[in-house]
Amino acid sequence: MQKFNAFNGLVAPLDRPNVDTDAIIPKQYLKSIKRSGFGPNLFDDWRYLDPGEPGQDSSQRRLNPDFILNEPRYAGAQVLLGRENFGCGSSREHAVWALDDYGFRVVIAPSFADIFFNNSFKSGLLPIVLDAQIVERLFVEASAAKGYALSVDLQAQTLSTPSGELIAFEVDEFRKYCLLNGLDDIGLTLKHADDIRAYEQQRRKSAPWLFAQESEA
Repeated sequence: MQKFNAFNGLVAPLDRPNVDTDAIIPKQYLKSIKRSGFGPNLFDDWRYLDPGEPGQDSSQRRLNPDFILNEPRYAGAQVLLGRENFGCGSSREHAVWALDDYGFRVVIAPSFADIFFNNSFKSGLLPIVLDAQIVERLFVEASAAKGYALSVDLQAQTLSTPSGELIAFEVDEFRKYCLLNGLDDIGLTLKHADDIRAYEQQRRKSAPWLFAQESEA
């Protein structure tokens, strides 16, 4: 997982409440367990006019001109602005992987579904909860100004608007530490690799019968 650094990112306003995980990445794309390759199928049913299938070249599909991410002004957006209950529905890590693979680093909303919220941190995506009135103001500003971008500083836990306004946000200290250091669950475990190896060696000496089959193999 890459380290989360401060950055300035273009904002894409997705003005829909209760965006569920099936809308973020439809079920037919869940066959792969790799974390990459899902970006072209993010919001698949909304993004394209024709149905898609795994392995299909999405560059040849017809884009829906009415979908926000298909507007040229939002190309390369790294911050997704959403409404309440973002990421609801079934539990699927693929939804976070699709957002990340597309290029989003941050999702801002008044509220998130719990499982999606937890999965986001484990995959390096930062979900930021802000008051609904602040989110509404960001929607107005992002929609009105082409090239509207926010500066995101996780260390300071602030967002900076183009006008220079600072907006503070809350984040759990442990999750913040993991994002800043690029540590997922596996990375956290490997930080203790020396201790794990030492314990394994000690167990081989104190309980050799547990490893008998391994020796025979």
